[in-house]
Order: sequence, then structure tokens, then C-alpha cells
Amino acid sequence: MNTPHILLFFHLLGVIVWVGGMAFAYLCLRPAAAALAPPERLRLWAGVFSRFFPMVWVAVLTILVTGFGGLMTVGFADAPRAWHIMMSIGLVMVAIYVYVWFVPWQRLRQAVAAERWPDGGAALGRIRQAVSVNTSLGFINVAVATLGLAA
Repeated sequence: MNTPHILLFFHLLGVIVWVGGMAFAYLCLRPAAAALAPPERLRLWAGVFSRFFPMVWVAVLTILVTGFGGLMTVGFADAPRAWHIMMSIGLVMVAIYVYVWFVPWQRLRQAVAAERWPDGGAALGRIRQAVSVNTSLGFINVAVATLGLAA
């Protein structure tokens, strides 16, 4: 195996964990959890995020290291334009995730611990909006990477 293949493997693994996890949470878990009463729903989401978000940190770091590593193997100036598009979109996604981690996720954790359900619902709503945007951006990046645009 050569370095570009190893970088691509770990890059895609990070994308699968992050974007796939967001897609599952948004498209499958969210509708199913809507049937729960607010306290149970918020406890569920707090439990899900407490497991998923640390995995996202690992995925984000892996994606950044392998993405920049791949760019450096060909040189920024010689990299396909699509790689620059993917990097730009990815950096926006990282910024959104950092916001989610430091603002609404911390508020959700605190609200659930204190059983302040309206505050928890508001924080969960902000996370939902951010995940919606990031899932869409992730799908766009997958499209850029796979529909012949990355050559």
C-alpha cells in the first residue's frame, strides 16, 4: 500500500463516521425519538451525543490530517479544484461542529442534568439545525468527491 491509499482510507473512514452518523441521527433517530415525552427524548439525545460527539472529534481530526496530507502530496497549487472545494466545505463543517460542541451541546448537558426541559429543548433545536446544515454540506462534499468533479 502506498501513502495516498492509506490517507484516503482513513479520510473516508472519518467521513463515514461523521456524515453517516449525522444522517442516521437526523433521518432515523430524530423522527423515532419525537414520539417520546420531552424528558425521555432529551435524556436519549444527551446519551446519544455523549457517545457520538467524541467519535466526531476523532473523525474531524482524522479528516483534517488526511485531507491536508493528501493536498501536500500533490501540492496545493497542483491539487484539483474539487479538493479545494471539499477542503473549504469541510472547514465550514468543522466550524459548525466546534460551535455545536461548545455552545448548544454544553447547554443541553446542563439542562438535562438540572431537568430544565424547556432549556434542553431549545439547545436540542439548535443542535438539530446545525446537524441539518452539516449533513447537507457533507452530502455536497461526497458529491464533489464522487461525481467526477475531483479529477
